[in-house]
Amino acid sequence: MTGSTTATTGAAAGTSPGSATNDGGSGGGGIMAGPIGRNLGLVVGLAILCAVGLITAGDRFADIDNVLTILRLAAVIGVVSIGMTFVIIGGGIDLSVGALVALSSVWATTLATQAMAEDFHWIVMVFTALVVGAGAGLVNGIVIAYGRLVAFIATLAMLVSARGLAEIIANRRTQIVQDRDFLSFFSGDVLGVPTLVIIWALVSLAGWVLLNRTTFGRHTFAVGGNAEAARLAGIRVQRHTLKLYVLSGLTCGIAAVMIMARTTTGSSTHGTLYELDAIAAVVIGGTLLIGGRGTIVGTVFGVLIFQTLRNVFTLNNLSSSAQAVATGVIIVLAVLLQMRLAEGRGGFPWLGGRSSPTSSGEGGPTGAPSGAVSGGSAVPGAPGGDRPGGTTT
Repeated sequence: MTGSTTATTGAAAGTSPGSATNDGGSGGGGIMAGPIGRNLGLVVGLAILCAVGLITAGDRFADIDNVLTILRLAAVIGVVSIGMTFVIIGGGIDLSVGALVALSSVWATTLATQAMAEDFHWIVMVFTALVVGAGAGLVNGIVIAYGRLVAFIATLAMLVSARGLAEIIANRRTQIVQDRDFLSFFSGDVLGVPTLVIIWALVSLAGWVLLNRTTFGRHTFAVGGNAEAARLAGIRVQRHTLKLYVLSGLTCGIAAVMIMARTTTGSSTHGTLYELDAIAAVVIGGTLLIGGRGTIVGTVFGVLIFQTLRNVFTLNNLSSSAQAVATGVIIVLAVLLQMRLAEGRGGFPWLGGRSSPTSSGEGGPTGAPSGAVSGGSAVPGAPGGDRPGGTTT
């Protein structure tokens, strides 16, 4: 005897059964497992660091000039971290960001570029840095999305190549920025707030809007959560991945302009270890390294926490080695906390917990593709299983 049943699935459009919404209020972890709880934890962590700074360094830490110094130093890596956030949420990684900052700064400060800027306007230097950063990101995206090379390997190769090309262009020399108008514009302030900090704030705001209020952001969460489900839902995964790496390269170009203004130089040594700092800030901010979940606000707090920590260490004359150890401990604790929160919402399969929907990441939009089609496979080209409305006997 046979009978027909209707197969239902939430894979394409709409929230899958049991998946969390934006506010993080559903799911086993409750509100503290959502973005509000994680961001509150970051605020508490930053407050504790500030309290330690006040206790150990007193007025030196609380001085307004010291606060502005923290913000200036955080601004450059903060812009890079915004681009890194998009890439990691989308399920990728970019190890080349520091080298792209160096390459963009060198290319924008060559004698030819500065001569053009002198004849026309210093905006030529800015445009050059942005084009070089975005162009290198485009190469990363093509190799990863269409060449199907693992992101770790592709961006590692770009790291080495871009740093080497920067050394060749600069002939291993530091190039001095000659345009006074360029320096005065980016090194100035508005109502006491440094221009570099304002640029970081604007980039962060634009990143937040792009991630949380646009189709591009929803697609980013979907691709990072389950690329095959996103493909079945009609998202052009390869093209979107390409755009993510171009965006990351563009933020590197912006950061290059900022570091040129701050140091008055273009150098192949700029951006050293920025990739590690950016990844650390993004992870501390609550973005999952496996993709599909993350917030811009969390990344901003992550950058501030690391820069404040460094400032406290410097004011107390502690060695950079001790600072490196503390940074490593913080990263490990942050990842362990992420895993714990994930377990509260269903757990990672390899930890023995219940499997949670791929789109249950906070910051992800309701209605994003939340998993493979019922009965389907996450392997590209594999059978997709029953479709909505299908019948089984």
